[in-house]
Amino acid sequence: MTTGTSGQNVSGALGSYGSLSTDEKLALLWYVYTKMGTSVTPAAPGTAADEIVEGLFNQVKELSREEQLDVQRKIIESQDTLISREYGSLSQNSKLYFWYRLAQGMEAGTIVPMPDNYEPSGSVTGLLSQIEAMEFEQQITFLRDAVVGAGAEPKSGAEV
Repeated sequence: MTTGTSGQNVSGALGSYGSLSTDEKLALLWYVYTKMGTSVTPAAPGTAADEIVEGLFNQVKELSREEQLDVQRKIIESQDTLISREYGSLSQNSKLYFWYRLAQGMEAGTIVPMPDNYEPSGSVTGLLSQIEAMEFEQQITFLRDAVVGAGAEPKSGAEV
């Protein structure tokens, strides 16, 4: 596979991702992370950046189920909230790790899970198939590019 084709695959998938609704994006991230999970873990666990992600994850974990879902939606929509700005200030790899931690929390029951009766739309299942057919590095590029634009811009000063 050529680099041009690889880039087109990722670019096409990102275009499809961009046209999904907020909840479809959250569902897709959940499915991708449950399938790729351990491949997305941080390269050097225990770094200061990981501690920042853990702090942000713990803020979300302490919220009610409804608030947890609301926070995730606001991050995906880049709404200007404190947690969304904190997320927006993270590095690309830390953003990947944050979504991985949310997926772990969903599996552990500490973060609001996908509804048992959730049926993904054809758009989600089609895009998931497209991602599964990608090479590993393309999958990581897709994930990184999908989550890096989420979150709000940090504000100057102590407000984050």
